[in-house]
Amino acid sequence: MKNCITNRKSLFAVIFIFLFSLAACTTTQQSDLASTKVLAQKKLSSPDKSLQFTFTLTENEQGKTAALYQISKNGQQIIKDSKFELELDNHMSEWALAIKNTPTGSWMENLELVGVEESSHNQTWQPVYGEKNEYVDNYQSLTLKFIQKNNPNYMMNIDVRLYDQGAAFRYSFPDNPTGIYYRIMAENTEFSLPEHTKAWYMPWAQGPASLKALKDWQTTSERPLTLELANGKYVALAEAKVIDYVRTKFDLSDNKADTIVTKMHDPVDIITGTSTPWRVVMVADSAPELLENNFILLNLNDENKIANTDWIKPGKIVRDMTLTNEGAYAWIDFAAEHNIQYLLFDWKWYGPAFTFESDAGTVSIDLDLPNIIKYGKEKGVGIWVYVNQQALLAQDKEIFPKYKEWGLAGVKYGFVQVGSHRWTAWLHDSIQRAADNQLMVNIHDEFRLTGEERTWPNIVTVEGIRGNEEMPDATNNTVLPFTRGLAGQGDYTICYYDERIKTTHAHQLALSVVMYSPLQTLFWYDGAKDYNNEPEIEYFAEVPTVWDNTDVLSGEVGEYIVTARQSGEKWFIGGITNTQARSISVNFDFLEPGVEYVAKIYFDDETVNTRTQVGIKEVTVNQASQLEFDLKASGGVALMLTPVK
Repeated sequence: MKNCITNRKSLFAVIFIFLFSLAACTTTQQSDLASTKVLAQKKLSSPDKSLQFTFTLTENEQGKTAALYQISKNGQQIIKDSKFELELDNHMSEWALAIKNTPTGSWMENLELVGVEESSHNQTWQPVYGEKNEYVDNYQSLTLKFIQKNNPNYMMNIDVRLYDQGAAFRYSFPDNPTGIYYRIMAENTEFSLPEHTKAWYMPWAQGPASLKALKDWQTTSERPLTLELANGKYVALAEAKVIDYVRTKFDLSDNKADTIVTKMHDPVDIITGTSTPWRVVMVADSAPELLENNFILLNLNDENKIANTDWIKPGKIVRDMTLTNEGAYAWIDFAAEHNIQYLLFDWKWYGPAFTFESDAGTVSIDLDLPNIIKYGKEKGVGIWVYVNQQALLAQDKEIFPKYKEWGLAGVKYGFVQVGSHRWTAWLHDSIQRAADNQLMVNIHDEFRLTGEERTWPNIVTVEGIRGNEEMPDATNNTVLPFTRGLAGQGDYTICYYDERIKTTHAHQLALSVVMYSPLQTLFWYDGAKDYNNEPEIEYFAEVPTVWDNTDVLSGEVGEYIVTARQSGEKWFIGGITNTQARSISVNFDFLEPGVEYVAKIYFDDETVNTRTQVGIKEVTVNQASQLEFDLKASGGVALMLTPVK
């Protein structure tokens, strides 16, 4: 009985302490709110009024300011109060220039809002190529102008654009009359999400994705970062126009629950008159809508800077791994027969790749490259070559004019270093040097685009994707479009005959539509000799790589996706499932009214007496049609729709 009484006393003590602590906490929070005053607040609505962006500048009792923002959609909170946050350390430049009255403490805690500008923008533009032949660039904008209280020469703007598809903002630094250079040490901009939000966490660009709560991440996550909110909406955090800056990834806040923060690769030195990359918050009611809105990254980049783009010709490409004349001629003949536009010679054609000793301007193996290039041109097949970063760094100024003289179509950049200011700036300078010599580029390994292919459309694809080099499973392939696909074109390196693929062959056919890549790699681990007259290969011959229109018909992240793309009068549809069998329905209401189409369907069929077991059938469809497909586990279906004349 005594022990029972003691335990009850202990329990009452714990309850008392808890209630006292809760009351104290509540009092402290009320006190904090009471001691913070709002200096300014500004709201901005998207063109269709569905999104609202609210900026608030507050000041506490110590006179320290905080710049906050929040985003809502149709009255539902998407981003809760979150801080704009930059850390600057300009002391070396300030000492050198003998500047007095310099900012002290945190850069963001000493700001004064001195001006606000609003404007609107609405236009359409045509890309050199794309997932659509025209994009809408329609937004409301807000420029918030600040000075540092200690010295008004130190100015900073926050530029905000609010689209129907999401919000974007950046920090920009007008000219400072002292001539100072700025050093940005870190950016910890917050994205505070509603409770129970989950993220498709991806630790590196070619890494696996997994759905995680906003806690206990092992490391930072790659961008774009796709989020699923408890209310069913989808959000993606991204960055745009990373040209002369560092890559930024995403981490969890150390002191604020359900909050993600930006993490720069390393500090960056900028001059005044420049801006940080755009921080982007994409918002959608569904995963397909989120993917269809990925053009927001293109809109945040500069217009095309290549005057003559006639030489930029997207297409399909195969690679020769034998590095022999025999292998090259066999692939060229195959490519010409199957409407494939390019052949790639992969690494080691000029010697060991991971050294500065090799000369990428000289063929170091028994390969008659001049005659192969000539034969390819006769057959309508262009030649690409792989060059590793060591050789590019040392030689791109001299070898690119030589490649143009040789008649090469493009260069595949291998094992590029990514993230730092140095390598980001070098890479984009090299891309421009390639453009100057009419060379298309494919950038491999960890690099992901942030919309800059609008400015430099000679970037016809990049990797930064967990594709068939890693032989991932079908579930991976149903995650990628809604995550990695938000960054635009990705060189998935589609396979077909290799026994290591973990999907059906109809799934691989469908990937040529699901995975957008203006330079679409096919038969990655295969050889021309592997082809054995399988009739479904005609789909690879027919499918384009760039499009007039794209509709993501249905899908769920990690479950399945059905994508329809239009090129001229024809439509191509790719549908894939994860490692589970499922039935999918395709509604053809996107077709032109009053027109009938012959739908040629490529599907998994175990009764077909080929090693690939892909069946082919034809049906007639129109705008009112609906078809059901039973997909095998890890399976898929591909369709080609041709108008009936």
